[in-house]
Amino acid sequence: MAVITTFEDPWYYLKNFHFVLDWVAQRYGDLLIPAESEFITSFGDLPENSRGLLVRMVMRKGELFRASKLRYTEIGSPSAAAKPLVERGWLSQNPVLSLDELFCLLNKKELSDIFGRQLADTGGTTARKAMQLELLRPLFAASQAFSAWTDGNTPLSTDTVYRENISLLSDRFRLMFFGNLRQDWSELVLRDAGIYTYEKVEFSPSSRAFHTREDVNAYLDLQCCKEQMLDAILMNKPAKIDAMQEAIPARFDNPWLEARRGKLLFQIGQHHEREQNWPQALDCYKASPHTGARSRRIRVLERSGQYQAAIELARSALLAPENEAEHQTLLRMMPRLLRQVDGVKIARRRRCSVPETRLTLPTPQTWLSVEEEVRLFIEKPDAPAFYVENTLMNSLFGLLFWEAIFAAIPGAFFHPFQQAPSDLLSANFYASRRPQFDAGFRQLDSGQYKETILRNFELKAGLQCSFVAWGLLTKELLTMALACIPASHLFIAFDRLRKDFRENRSGLPDLIQFWPEDQRYKMIEVKGPGDRLQDNQVRWLDYCHAHHMPVGVCYVQRPSIAEP
Repeated sequence: MAVITTFEDPWYYLKNFHFVLDWVAQRYGDLLIPAESEFITSFGDLPENSRGLLVRMVMRKGELFRASKLRYTEIGSPSAAAKPLVERGWLSQNPVLSLDELFCLLNKKELSDIFGRQLADTGGTTARKAMQLELLRPLFAASQAFSAWTDGNTPLSTDTVYRENISLLSDRFRLMFFGNLRQDWSELVLRDAGIYTYEKVEFSPSSRAFHTREDVNAYLDLQCCKEQMLDAILMNKPAKIDAMQEAIPARFDNPWLEARRGKLLFQIGQHHEREQNWPQALDCYKASPHTGARSRRIRVLERSGQYQAAIELARSALLAPENEAEHQTLLRMMPRLLRQVDGVKIARRRRCSVPETRLTLPTPQTWLSVEEEVRLFIEKPDAPAFYVENTLMNSLFGLLFWEAIFAAIPGAFFHPFQQAPSDLLSANFYASRRPQFDAGFRQLDSGQYKETILRNFELKAGLQCSFVAWGLLTKELLTMALACIPASHLFIAFDRLRKDFRENRSGLPDLIQFWPEDQRYKMIEVKGPGDRLQDNQVRWLDYCHAHHMPVGVCYVQRPSIAEP
């Protein structure tokens, strides 16, 4: 079944929803529970306007809707369309509402019509809506049907409220289709509008994100734990946070779910660390396989005064650091730890002597960023400068290795709305595509890379890709970069990118300046007053300088204000 690609058909959203249901039924039929199978089977039996109304609700925010606000030409009367949905239990008509839910449905004038006397008695007639709710809560603790809330209020009593009851069901369909809950139904609409377009990747009907029902349930459980944990942190409920921590499973055999579990434990550990709950933070970091958990654990041992334990763990980590970031962190921490235990002062490792400049600029009077100020200052007619930060080198990488990134590796792609393969950040990403990457690197030796990059810039324009920043990449910038950056320097940068996409896609210098006549360039990291280099920026600067790539740091100063 083809997905509708224009808005000429007023039922485009319904057809897209049917597409998702068909996709899920074909690929996850063996994992569906009876309620899901029954919904997919019976949904198509409903009248078109009823199906359209339900999908409109699913794609909107919240679960409560007023009939008077459901105005869709193609659907017609919302009451008539809702009747079959109510009969099946997919909608509830005139549901019981709390005061908080009622406040979400009505505007301030409508609330004043209902609670005018009580608001006058409490002095809240002119108060903000949030304050009115606080004033009325003690007076209306009980929930009741919408019709009971509006009884006697003629304008509102003629309206009807519906509660949509399939949000959990639709979320499971969305999860199985996208493989995550980050993407929502708007992805389909944005694609229909031509705002998002995606590379067409061949994958078998058996390609899917989940292979067992237990994986689906585990994902949803972890998501629930995460939401409750964030709510508990926001509401400052330590007991609930501890309960969430205890509810997290010990370990998953599924690497993807295990990564999500590890990240959640890492986030809980960060909360405990901020609160100086050292034992709880250590427990979380020790149980988490998330990148960076070990270095945070060493930091907590240090902050809690357990210096010897911190040194032992740091020494063990130095023998096999998980990445450059951890190695950098450990080298910075060891002198401090040894000084605490032995009183021995050890000189810190200095980074490469990257050239630095000091630039005094007038106090800004406009909206310009400090990076843009420096760009305008250094730019010359024969030496244009561009603000690129992480976009240029990543985009060049994406355009050259497009074939490798979108290779039809089994399990890497499982729906048509992916801007990157699902294993992009896994340790095996490069190894599983070694032939395609090798072919790209060989082009840097042969000179073919320029033609490939320019061709993909034209042919793939606008297609979603995690590496390519279409909004900032122009033909002028691309052509100048290919003319001025030697292939050997691109090889050096690309080789570092492919070794650790998670860490190395960020931290590149802010600006790049070209001298087209000389076919040379320079990358410049800009730091405003009081700003300092971040760790990932230091790593890129060290790397570029060590490999003789022209790079520098520009520290911006402001003129001192003279005393009157």
